[in-house]
Amino acid sequence: MTSASLSYPDFEDAEFLKDHVQKVLNFYRGRALDPRGGFFHGFEDDGSLFDKDFRHLVSSCRFIFNFAGAYCREGNPEDLALAEHGLRFLTSAHQMPDGFYAWELTGDQVSDGRAMAYGHAFVLFAAAHALQAGLASARSVLDDVWSLLEQHFWEPTQGAYLDELSWSEREPDSYRGQNANMHMCEACLAAWKATSDEKFLDRAEQLAQKFALELADLNGGLVWEHYTQDWLPDMEYHKDQPDDLFKPWGFQPGHQVEWARLLLSLLEIRPQSWYLDRAEMLYRNGMKDGRDANYGGIFYGFAPDGETCAPTKYFWVQAESIATAWRLFWLTEKPNYRDDYLEFWRYAWDHFVDHQHGAWFRILSREGQKIDRLKSPPGKTDYHVLTVCWDILDHQPE
Repeated sequence: MTSASLSYPDFEDAEFLKDHVQKVLNFYRGRALDPRGGFFHGFEDDGSLFDKDFRHLVSSCRFIFNFAGAYCREGNPEDLALAEHGLRFLTSAHQMPDGFYAWELTGDQVSDGRAMAYGHAFVLFAAAHALQAGLASARSVLDDVWSLLEQHFWEPTQGAYLDELSWSEREPDSYRGQNANMHMCEACLAAWKATSDEKFLDRAEQLAQKFALELADLNGGLVWEHYTQDWLPDMEYHKDQPDDLFKPWGFQPGHQVEWARLLLSLLEIRPQSWYLDRAEMLYRNGMKDGRDANYGGIFYGFAPDGETCAPTKYFWVQAESIATAWRLFWLTEKPNYRDDYLEFWRYAWDHFVDHQHGAWFRILSREGQKIDRLKSPPGKTDYHVLTVCWDILDHQPE
């Protein structure tokens, strides 16, 4: 869909943002619920199911966030019931006898029982938002997964979380990565908001210091994705896989702006002088080589020399860039951030927003064309879009 075919709404208007949230949620309401337990995870563009049995831990957690967040905002008891339904499935189906949460299920069987820090970060995140929504049972889920993370994933001498434990022996893999740690920072902020327990805020600060400052300084003010067991940048890992979903090679513009927004969240809670400067640096450096000057939008990844290595456009990258541009404008009042905010929204409105069925398309070619019909394959629940809209609503001009 091109800009010529649409007039733009007021992207700064709170009522637009609230309406957009409902249109995204309505894509999932009424079709995502699996009465047998949990939610369906595989939707085509029109909402048709392409897989009824596969379950991914990340989607299971993100659905809980979606509906718990909606309940906190709008107070619809049906959303709370959906969040509770999802939480029940998380602990009854994903959680294994040893307490870890299975990465993937097929039917009622564990098909991938690896314990992933990324997935457990989202268990903490989901439990925190369920607790905020008033689900008392979420407190034990939150406390238990935190203990599990502390015992098996946290590396205190390194100040970071390891990435993966094997299925059978629970032996740690040698790979280390920033992505799981970034979402742990996000989850810790959510856990602090839900409980007021300072240990979560302390950990969020520690992770921000490690990744957005210390490790980013090793790469010229950009967060690299992959590391050795000793937390040195591994520039070769997945070099042939710049489009990998969870562990892509290259610098990710979307992750630079996500870290920037986490720093801005910490700035509001416990101000430190470096938070804003580093948030602006990450945003600036990510956008420098991440923006597509020819076709618009933001690339998935670029190489250390600044050349594009993953020219596809992912929905979450555009969404996160929208929110971070807004937060930076809201805080600094610099007009270039507002210009970026509006530009990113226009690109998303023209190319990613499904104006017929709701929600956002997942991935487009560099030219802005759909690559497939899979709007919400496992992993995608439009949680990024909802997070972004709610974050912007929380930072409106007075």
